[in-house]
Amino acid sequence: MSGWSAVLAIARKDLRTELRTKESINASASFALVILVLFSFAFDLGRPELLEIAGGLLWLVYSFAGALIVNRSFARELPNDCLDVLIASPAPGWAIFLGKAVSCFLLLMAVELISLPVFGIFYNVHWAGAFFSLLLVIGLATWGITVVGAAFSAVTVNVRLRELMLPVLLYPILIPLLSAAMELTTALVNGEGLGGDNGAGVRLLVGFDVIFTSLAIYLVEFILVV
Repeated sequence: MSGWSAVLAIARKDLRTELRTKESINASASFALVILVLFSFAFDLGRPELLEIAGGLLWLVYSFAGALIVNRSFARELPNDCLDVLIASPAPGWAIFLGKAVSCFLLLMAVELISLPVFGIFYNVHWAGAFFSLLLVIGLATWGITVVGAAFSAVTVNVRLRELMLPVLLYPILIPLLSAAMELTTALVNGEGLGGDNGAGVRLLVGFDVIFTSLAIYLVEFILVV
């Protein structure tokens, strides 16, 4: 089996397992929707200043929902020593990692696209006019969250308190990514484009994704063996 065939096979396996059990997507989608509803009670939705923090509110929800999804990426392989069998298989370590990251990316994107209309309705945010630009920002930031999250999920898979350790390790690394995503999302819902000063934020997202994807692929063999 070639590396890229293994990536697709592992991603397909994880997605099929998740669609059968729905343990991660139900938890993360429910969490995202509940937090959006609670935030709507906490803020005065009639204030125009709300648009200035709209991106921050949205990405707080997305980042927490992302942690719930990536936490299960390697942990679901622990019963019956499935992780050991997966590591011993002919699939290279980078293919195992990318397959996990791709499945987490697709699941988190689904949760985000479900939450986005709810966010627009509850907070009176008109995002439809900037949908494709917003989709680009969400896609770039979501890949960054899932690729770093999947790497730390592999690191903490055998840790007893992995549900606590994963966020502690994950969120400090994601600070530049989330800051750029928040600023770009706020700019887009306020009618700005991705050109000019906002182009630097897009370049930051791309650079973050390239750097951390490369690092994760390079280090994953050592992480999985350890």
